[in-house]
Amino acid sequence: MKSIRNVWSGTENFWLPMHALRGLAATVGALFAISCGAADPVSYPTRPIRMVVPFASGSATDSMARVLAQELSQRLGQNVVVDDRPGAFGQIAAVFVAKSKPDGYTIFVTTNTTHSANPHLYKSLPYDPVRDFEPVVRTATLPFMLVVHPSLPVRSTAEFIAHARSHRGALTYASASSTSLVAAESLNTQAGMGMTGVLYKASPQAMLDVVSGEVPVMVADFATAMPHVASGRVRMLGVTTARRSVLVPDAPPIAETVKGFDVTSWNGIFVPAGTPKAVVARLAQETLAVLSSKEVVDKLALIGFEVAPLGAEDFSKYLRAQLDYWGKLIRDAGIKPE
Repeated sequence: MKSIRNVWSGTENFWLPMHALRGLAATVGALFAISCGAADPVSYPTRPIRMVVPFASGSATDSMARVLAQELSQRLGQNVVVDDRPGAFGQIAAVFVAKSKPDGYTIFVTTNTTHSANPHLYKSLPYDPVRDFEPVVRTATLPFMLVVHPSLPVRSTAEFIAHARSHRGALTYASASSTSLVAAESLNTQAGMGMTGVLYKASPQAMLDVVSGEVPVMVADFATAMPHVASGRVRMLGVTTARRSVLVPDAPPIAETVKGFDVTSWNGIFVPAGTPKAVVARLAQETLAVLSSKEVVDKLALIGFEVAPLGAEDFSKYLRAQLDYWGKLIRDAGIKPE
């Protein structure tokens, strides 16, 4: 039987049989994994999973996360608990996840804000959207909509632009995410309206000020805006996507008035870099299975998401393209990094 010299001990006359060496290596590997707290891909998960959201309760991403958490809990056999950590355009949550143990028990449900826009909105970030995370699945895209307080005498994007131009510098808009900010500033710049932005920590809070008329304009996500549109407390003028959304087919794209306008948000799941590949694969498999359910698709449509899943490899390619895309959007909008 073949054997190998024990170079660890520095001796020349001590030999280990190959089967013994393999057994020793397996034992050492297992002990190392236990000492590091690494997840065992075979048995994962064995305890509850934290699903971190970078926005406030009631936001579109929070609503998405709660649907996914319920479904994944059933499929994985462990509780999946949503943990909202809003603030700083998602930076607080992103740093928390990036520094979490890469064992599959902390996952990140986030958007283009943290992974496509922030690198261009800030001169430096306390996390790296590429190196610090492992993409799992892109879950969906979502349309944002231009809404105004009913006191504004406008019923279309064209009328809104004309009104803003004739009252240049008088209008303010609310924003609480990169999509909301970039869409509003893109429209501001392309249409020459001169609006002033007011930043909020959370979209629901921003929308309340729009409903009250304190800040009469907002480009808001479907989940935040649609209940107020339905009640008549705000008026919807158009959507930010290049084409009509199946979720609000009667709403014309802003692009019908402002040529080439297209600001589309996406949502996806990440884990900390270094998470075992088998764990990433399990999370991707179960999430894709959840997103294939018509019941889930319908639930997500009610809160403004068009399910558009991409597996880890395709999601990685998409993310690289989105970094460039959002960089151009931000530069063209004239937004200077802070």
